[in-house]
Amino acid sequence: MAGGVLVAGMLTASNVANALPSDANEPIRLLADKATYSERSGVTSYTGNVTITQGTLKMTADNLTVNLTPTRAIESAVATGRPATIQQIVTPEKGLAKGQANRIDYNVKTGLVTLTGNARLTQNGGSFSGNVIHYSLKVGDIEAKAGNNQRVELVFPPQASNRVGVRNR
Repeated sequence: MAGGVLVAGMLTASNVANALPSDANEPIRLLADKATYSERSGVTSYTGNVTITQGTLKMTADNLTVNLTPTRAIESAVATGRPATIQQIVTPEKGLAKGQANRIDYNVKTGLVTLTGNARLTQNGGSFSGNVIHYSLKVGDIEAKAGNNQRVELVFPPQASNRVGVRNR
């Protein structure tokens, strides 16, 4: 029971930064094969087919660990999987943002989401991919880094005015 409350706090905090306001008012549903909570360390862990939904937010992972401060506030969360995924409608104009990686780290205080290992972030037809992607929920900045003999790849969708053979009237 305590673990569900902890994740609820984490998800609600993440929604405040940059998402549909209605998501924070939606119920949180967490499914996992196993959940554990350590009062002494302040760590809550969920393992096995972890799925979390709240409004337009959906996260899937093989494992999810939530770390608490000494006052039991959410400090950070780490989701791992092959891949772990996160998606949410940021605003009606920006549409659905989707991220996936072997590891997703979320720092509540800074609002920074870090996708590590085969990382990919897509939104509005554009995409970023690389070994590591940093995405700021507070300001919307994205930084992608190469690694493991990879290069960073950015794909931008064509603008209607730039398409060959299409005439604006």
